[in-house]
Amino acid sequence: MSLRNQINLKILLISSFILILGSSITLWQARQAIHKEIEASIQLALQLINLGIENKRYAQSELIAQLKDLKQTRHLNIHIKTAAKQKKHAITHTIDSINQQPNNPPMWFINLVISHYPQAEYNLKTIDNKSLILIIYANPMDEIVEIWHESITFISILLSLIILTFIAVQLSFNKALLNIKQIIQHLNTIEKGHYPANLPVFSTREYNQISQAINHMCNELQLSQQQNRKLTQHSLSIQEDERRRLSQELHDEFGQSLTAIKVMAATAAHEKSDTQQISHSINDICEHLINVMRSMMKQLHPLMLKELGLKTTLEDLINHWQSRIPKIHFNLIITTDIDNLPANMPIQLFRIIQEALTNTVRHAEATEVTIYLNNKYSSQTLQLNISDNGKGCELEKISGFGLQGMQERIDILNGSYSINSHPQQGFKISAIFPL
Repeated sequence: MSLRNQINLKILLISSFILILGSSITLWQARQAIHKEIEASIQLALQLINLGIENKRYAQSELIAQLKDLKQTRHLNIHIKTAAKQKKHAITHTIDSINQQPNNPPMWFINLVISHYPQAEYNLKTIDNKSLILIIYANPMDEIVEIWHESITFISILLSLIILTFIAVQLSFNKALLNIKQIIQHLNTIEKGHYPANLPVFSTREYNQISQAINHMCNELQLSQQQNRKLTQHSLSIQEDERRRLSQELHDEFGQSLTAIKVMAATAAHEKSDTQQISHSINDICEHLINVMRSMMKQLHPLMLKELGLKTTLEDLINHWQSRIPKIHFNLIITTDIDNLPANMPIQLFRIIQEALTNTVRHAEATEVTIYLNNKYSSQTLQLNISDNGKGCELEKISGFGLQGMQERIDILNGSYSINSHPQQGFKISAIFPL
């Protein structure tokens, strides 16, 4: 069920409950009001009779004429009954005559609000000592008619308010659903990999908060996409440069050396050639080719990592940098066993440390670098800290593919990292990897 239908159903149920409750209260109050009004009218009529007729004797015709003046008293029927012949003389209209009027409420309403009302009898004597019985009983129809019209007015007002509320809710829903539709279309566009213009500012605070969150997400995704695209282009560029460099080295080193061996082999075929000298030259060339091949293989993938483990490979890397850059002191501190790590972790850790040292040598202007590996906080995690005492930098201005590559490798290992640096206060990167 849609949100609109759910809300409409709830509004319908609540409105029905309010309508039924309001109608019930109205009927109950009407029943109570009619009862009190009838009792008050009967008491008023008795008091008027006591004041005007008590201790006085009239002829029957005079008495009937005087009692007719009470017909203005509402909600009552007054009859005179002679004790002898039980003859009744109606003084006011009866309920039956009133029921015949066209503006009367329906019978179901009358039955709901009407109740049992008291009847009063009053004994009188005429001037000729005839005994008469004055009977006063309720006739609530005019009060019921008034209550009916008041109830109709109240229910009409209540229905009008419910209808106006429903219309207001629908108008609000139409506006809200338009905002939701706009947000969903924006999200569908993002799902396809496109990042359109930002969502507008909505007048509703909640929708505006959603809009700001989505716009922030779009900006972050777009920035991430641009960074990934640049990183991919950089990786492809490095790959092509590596291939070109390998091709150049193969051409320069292997091509020239093999050509020299071929010439020496052809020369050795002559009878007067110095075979021993040619043999020494070929041996020197082959030794050179072996060293070149090892250097190329080490650049492509450190075979030492697989053969001797990560610790030895890192020590070799540190020794390599120390021999090349003697003015920088390199420290390698390992307080845990790092030669039995999961399969993909050693090469990624090696590349992270290799890239960090390259960045330090190129940019930091440091005199000391420390690489620290341990798992003292938890046997299920490995901590890596790389720090230097160089010129540092402002973190907001950090850019470059080296750091992005390190971050990508940390993400590959499901690790988390933090970077801490300030101008002239060195640079430190810390990472924690689950084992």
